[in-house]
Amino acid sequence: MVEPLRNESGRYIYADLITWPANERWEIIDGVAYDMTPAPNQQHQDIVIELILEFGLFLRNHPCRLYTAPFDVRLPKPTEDDMTASTVVQPDLMVVCDREKLDGKGVVGSPTLVVEITSPSTAAKDLREKRIAYERAGVPEYWIISPSDKTLQVFTLDAQGRYGAPAVYTPDDKVVVGVLPGLVIDLALVFAEQ
Repeated sequence: MVEPLRNESGRYIYADLITWPANERWEIIDGVAYDMTPAPNQQHQDIVIELILEFGLFLRNHPCRLYTAPFDVRLPKPTEDDMTASTVVQPDLMVVCDREKLDGKGVVGSPTLVVEITSPSTAAKDLREKRIAYERAGVPEYWIISPSDKTLQVFTLDAQGRYGAPAVYTPDDKVVVGVLPGLVIDLALVFAEQ
């Protein structure tokens, strides 16, 4: 894929992204376009499927909803609206408890929980750019799963709206999902196929 032509401002926004070819997957973070290829590998997919099972069963008949990529999450800054949002991401998994944020095309504003599964090509972006974007947007809980070292980092917003140091978990741990009381994720199951 070739990066789309820049608009007059030199930065991308959601209005640009929706004009790009539908068979290509892109994210925009602070106006910078990121190509979402290649497709996820088997290890990534095994983890996503296990998390879908775990979260999905818990959320059955629950007001919160579970979504997977590709599903646009527009995170407009205070000076932006939906169409001029300069950050549009497609988390691997997300939980949305405020259904007013759903508009048929995706989510406008912060999901309740975001899960990103890293690959060698996305790890730095997930740990830097996306963490900053999710913190700024007020995502209460952000998970970064590293299949290569079988770890989960959980970032939780503090009272000042900041992420502190993450809690780090391994396959021996069971993780209490802070934003979904009663849900515990067994990481031995998540990393079982690794």
